[in-house]
Amino acid sequence: MMRPYDLIVIGGGAGGLTVAAGAASLGAQVALIEKNELLGGDCLHYGCVPSKALIKSAKEVYTAQKAAEEFGLKINGQPDITVAMERVKAAISGLQHHDSHERFESLGVDIFSERTGRFVNPEQLKLDNGKILKGKRFVIATGSRPFIPPIEGIEEVDYLTNETIFNLKELPKRLVVIGGGAIGLEMAQSLARFGSDVTVVETSETLFGREDEEMIPIITNELQKELHFTFNSMAKSVRMTENGTKLLTIEKEGNTFDLEADDILIATGRKPNTDNLGLEEIGVKLDKGHVVVNDHLQTTVPNIFAVGDTNGKYPFTHAAGMEGKLVVRNALIGFKGKINYDNLPWVTYTDPEVYHLGMTEKEAMDKYGDSIKVFKVENKEVDRFATDRDEVGLVKVITTQKGEILGAHAVGRNAGDWMQEIVFAKTQGHKIGDLSNVIHPYPTHGAILENTANQYWREKLFEGVLPKVTEKYIQYFR
Repeated sequence: MMRPYDLIVIGGGAGGLTVAAGAASLGAQVALIEKNELLGGDCLHYGCVPSKALIKSAKEVYTAQKAAEEFGLKINGQPDITVAMERVKAAISGLQHHDSHERFESLGVDIFSERTGRFVNPEQLKLDNGKILKGKRFVIATGSRPFIPPIEGIEEVDYLTNETIFNLKELPKRLVVIGGGAIGLEMAQSLARFGSDVTVVETSETLFGREDEEMIPIITNELQKELHFTFNSMAKSVRMTENGTKLLTIEKEGNTFDLEADDILIATGRKPNTDNLGLEEIGVKLDKGHVVVNDHLQTTVPNIFAVGDTNGKYPFTHAAGMEGKLVVRNALIGFKGKINYDNLPWVTYTDPEVYHLGMTEKEAMDKYGDSIKVFKVENKEVDRFATDRDEVGLVKVITTQKGEILGAHAVGRNAGDWMQEIVFAKTQGHKIGDLSNVIHPYPTHGAILENTANQYWREKLFEGVLPKVTEKYIQYFR
């Protein structure tokens, strides 16, 4: 009889693969269960990778059109959405080898592909083919799927989700996007740039509710140049019309109106894939489907851990990877490290991008009061942005009185790239002023952080009592 696996990982997405590779590399006997034929999960097949490939294609089309308009050139024809979708497939194919069966099997991982499982008890998992696997420890990494809201008639019409939009063969002339979160906005802007007339239906009164308040009007104003929005609105029902389009009834502040569309994209959030694992039957606590975990990422059954979308913390690939590394340490080595999300950044990949690290100004004020310091630089104040004629955007850094970085936020084209320097600074405990001492090549976009740091020193050195002291010293020194 085969001995129990040291670790059984359920789910072959970003978090699960991080755990499986890390554990196997340490010499553990690892089993990996994945319901799909290919590994890689949502990020590779339906999320990060395909969406960024589509965003890139849409940006190229948009830039070409704008450049032609400015320089007096003419562009004939309409962009072909199928070319973009072929690019999407090529991007997925090009990265699949990183998550191939061969790679993980070479590490010593036993893969049970196209299989699902259900717990018999905290040490045994029964696969859908009847085989029972025994494990000392388990990791739930089953990801999530699109949440479909209770819209009357929605199951009687075809609709798109992030899992099906990349199969489009024809561009919808009119698209209604239900949900103004990251997925909805990224896809809405991309299809609008290919020529769709896009309306976004959002239940809140604004976009980007988790972002710093000063960022919201900047990005909203830019998106409104390309998209239509109806806020404080909810889709109540949908039906097919005689001409084959879809008619949505929208409720807004007590009134209703209709929106006609060729296609509907549902982007109203995600639902964790935990409902068929038998978790509650063995004592694992769930909260609205999410697995409840402690600071060590343990569930209420200590030998079972949960990472990624299943635990409901942060639905990002890089968060799942970070959690996966900690679980390898905690489950196999027993160091009992605690998870800390204070230095976890995220980016919404609209154009311009929206970047988030740490506390917003309001959150910092709530915790530290008026003692915080806020430093801001607009894109137009930085030479490289000015030469690029890319002047819409803002960087804001929030610190303590001593310059300790509490949060950093930005709106700007490719902000996710040129803001990374401050993640390193915050993670390593550097203060905002330290960025002023880093030499930035001239002219670069990253100089916007140097300019922000210069504000800190300008305030320290040229305000208050110090200038008076140095003035006296200089006079004496002469």
